[in-house]
Amino acid sequence: MALENLPNDDGNSLFESRLNVEELNHAAFRIRNEIGKVIVGQERVLDHLLTALLANGHVLLEGVPGIAKTMIAKLLSRCINTGFSRIQFTPDLMPSDVLGTMVFHSGRSEFKFNKGPVFSNIILIDEVNRAPAKTQAALFEVMEERQVTIDGITHPMEKPFIVLATQNPVEHEGTYRLPEAQLDRFLFRIKLDYPTLDQEVTILQNAQERGNVLETEAVSPVISAQEIIDFQELITKVAVDHDILSYIAKIIDKTRNNSSLFLGASPRASIAVLRSAKAFAALEGRDFVTSEDVKEMVVPVLNHRVILTPEKEMEGLQPENVIRRIVDSVEVPR
Repeated sequence: MALENLPNDDGNSLFESRLNVEELNHAAFRIRNEIGKVIVGQERVLDHLLTALLANGHVLLEGVPGIAKTMIAKLLSRCINTGFSRIQFTPDLMPSDVLGTMVFHSGRSEFKFNKGPVFSNIILIDEVNRAPAKTQAALFEVMEERQVTIDGITHPMEKPFIVLATQNPVEHEGTYRLPEAQLDRFLFRIKLDYPTLDQEVTILQNAQERGNVLETEAVSPVISAQEIIDFQELITKVAVDHDILSYIAKIIDKTRNNSSLFLGASPRASIAVLRSAKAFAALEGRDFVTSEDVKEMVVPVLNHRVILTPEKEMEGLQPENVIRRIVDSVEVPR
């Protein structure tokens, strides 16, 4: 039954109480236009980034060097009038270099907390897999709970707060495998591909026309931090039918009973699919979730949360292949 046809207690239509996502759509359109001044193609990547931003989730961007992982993250932050911090992860990076440290002030005979670069709104972590386990573990609390605890004192993060991390899947020297617990804290893992031939020509034309002007200077803020917070609140009110909830649960359950997977998805993954599907539906101009929204979100949500069996990994199978087969095997709600 369509949402606008649902009767309320007095028998009248609920059409008047439907969510208004028009303003959100206009904001997304402005962001796409700004980033489109520099980035050619990657429309689906940008859609997923905007979805994660609205769903208040962190994103892991994966791709070979030079494919605009860092650039697209910087441009997205540039479009929002809010705080931005970039952290370059290296093998010698310590947790205090990210979170901050307590400093003793002799004049006042007291310790004061000096905040690290993670205290901002949009955090870009370049080459996240280059830092050792101790530094990776320092991100667990801030990514999940949006707070940092130092010497027993909790320091909450300002809203909005989103981590955009990049990693190179090809180079392994000097890198550390991200622990599953940390991967699970990313809403999406988005894989960036090479541009097409026509897109490459357009990239070269744009670079020729820009001359010495930096790419980031071509993009201006088009939305405020408060608008992002308001849109994130709006997303929570997007309607989801019980059949859609059951559809998500069946997909997640099948990942736990699949012969190609050593590790299936957790309940956190099913909640992540729900949150992202609601955000994607709003970006599509709807205030209710459909099965197509779920299908669109399942791969980026699950591709880093499931683990292939060693045999399937040796065969060259990708997690995305298994996830799509699972989705195809689940009956779509009518």
